[in-house]
Amino acid sequence: MLIGEVSQRSGVSTRMLRHYDALGLVKPTGRTSGGYREYSADDIRRLFHVECLRTLGLSLNEAKRALDEPAFAPAELVGKLIRHTRARIATEEELLRKLERVEAAAPARWGDVMSIVTLMRALESESGAHRQQAVLAQNEGAALPVEALVEAALSEDDPNVAGALRWSLARAAGEGLTDLSVGLDSAVVEVRRRATVAIAAVPTEEATALLRRALDDGDVTVRDRAALALGSRRVAEVVPALLEMVVEGRSDVEAAEVLGLLAEVAPAADRIVRAMRDDLETTEDAPTRLRITQALAEIPGAAAQDALAELANDDDRTIAATASAIAHTRNRRKRHGFHN
Repeated sequence: MLIGEVSQRSGVSTRMLRHYDALGLVKPTGRTSGGYREYSADDIRRLFHVECLRTLGLSLNEAKRALDEPAFAPAELVGKLIRHTRARIATEEELLRKLERVEAAAPARWGDVMSIVTLMRALESESGAHRQQAVLAQNEGAALPVEALVEAALSEDDPNVAGALRWSLARAAGEGLTDLSVGLDSAVVEVRRRATVAIAAVPTEEATALLRRALDDGDVTVRDRAALALGSRRVAEVVPALLEMVVEGRSDVEAAEVLGLLAEVAPAADRIVRAMRDDLETTEDAPTRLRITQALAEIPGAAAQDALAELANDDDRTIAATASAIAHTRNRRKRHGFHN
């Protein structure tokens, strides 16, 4: 069979067949009277073996060794090819993710594409300062790779970078909440904590709903962060959780401040003060009673003032002095026209 017919039947170009011949990979065993290459049945069979090995990713030299060396063991080479293929697939999948993130950001101009790619590359930097700077450098209204920002926010250890990422996600008007909600279901507690704080920075009803979900988390830090965020949004159902934080001494100052926000409506203030009084009566632990007394400073209204007046006569001199000082400050502010 002449080279042209071999090429037509095999799909291998005549140029490549000549290259195979030059390498000694597939050499036609015959020649016509005119000196043209003539392939035998065995030559054709070897050609198809070569093409078969090439489809597995073998180089031409590796294919030649596989066919010519009787002792050639395929297992090691196949294993190498598997590892190489997996690495190549991983690289291609990473490229695909980047392209999808660029597409999701809906860039209007090539300049937007360059900005998005620059940010994504910066998020991979080992320098926290570089990562932070890249996030903060994004212009107002710029197209953002939200999925990449969420992924970074859920894995970021540097508090400064994490803060910048939360700021950026808040600017995205809730676009990243779906991905952040996945973080709430993570088996890794640190991821759930980061997700909760990031969600708390987004001022939407959807974010509020997700924070309510986080109140049932098995990790107390996640629950506390959700309670603080919800309380700041005037969600009254978290009052018991905030009171527990004060009693237990977990971010008690922040919890007291948020309770003060929730107590701005008089009936709420009365309910909160009653709950604080109950806690004062049911515990003899001095540090706990002191934290509750200090928390009363944040609660507006007469009910809190009356409670402080009673505590000013408490048997514990530290609590009595603290309550007296708070009451005095509140009275002075009231005389000068300020409201607690």
